[in-house]
Amino acid sequence: MKYWILASRPKTLPAAIMPVIVGSAFAKQMGFFDIIPATICLIFSMLIQIGTNFANDYYDFKKGADTETRIGPQRAVAAGWIQPTAMKNAMIVIFLMAFIVGLALIIYGGWWMLLIGLLSIISGITYTGGPYPLGYNGWGDIFVFVFFGVIAVNCTFFLQAGIFSTPVIISSFAIGALTTNILVVNNYRDVGSDLVAGKKTLAVKFGRKFAYHEYQVLFLIALILPIYLWRLGFSWLILLPVMLWPYSLKLRKQLKSAKNGADYNDLLAKTAFFLIIYGLLLSTGIMAS
Repeated sequence: MKYWILASRPKTLPAAIMPVIVGSAFAKQMGFFDIIPATICLIFSMLIQIGTNFANDYYDFKKGADTETRIGPQRAVAAGWIQPTAMKNAMIVIFLMAFIVGLALIIYGGWWMLLIGLLSIISGITYTGGPYPLGYNGWGDIFVFVFFGVIAVNCTFFLQAGIFSTPVIISSFAIGALTTNILVVNNYRDVGSDLVAGKKTLAVKFGRKFAYHEYQVLFLIALILPIYLWRLGFSWLILLPVMLWPYSLKLRKQLKSAKNGADYNDLLAKTAFFLIIYGLLLSTGIMAS
């Protein structure tokens, strides 16, 4: 059980949880909050995240991206903790569970929710699997930004409110940016092993300097957007996330100075923690408006 928990990569779960919280905060602020679709969205999002992590563990092992030269956390299949067939079967089960859970959202959002659910599952598998794996061809950052930012926040809100809203769309960009930063840390750390395995992440294609600036820009996007929401008429409390600016500077400095696996793993946890605190502060500002 310990190995399965490690394989689910708990430090990445804020990427699945915070979009639902922010989308639900907008629903609450506008008087549309509904606990049932919000809970279904949360379970579905977490299952997609875990399923994607299992797929990543399996396919990276098959493609040779997880080797002894990798300095990040050990992966369950590569380390021999879980057999490849067991991981593949677990991936299928998790995605099947996500599909079944997602069917309930059709009641709230209509049949087009089925398309969103299927695209989420297919993208989770093809992130590292299939004939054109997204993560191996530089599309990983876009995948995370879109599915764990734009789609997750807006669909959570839509399934409760039945409408789309400009402030929600704006906030989804901020959450997508911070979620993507978790991936940026991984890609920055794994440039060496990814290069050998032919995994062409943006960090591999354009170098660590590009990834460092990407990390900076994504923080900047997230910290500027609350100011725009304030200008739209939200309470001054919507500016609470801006207080995290000094912390973002500290994390950027740590990314540049990281030298070993322990440094990167610590930074990965802090980047996920930044997303959690940002999402909670943003949600507070939203509901106080």
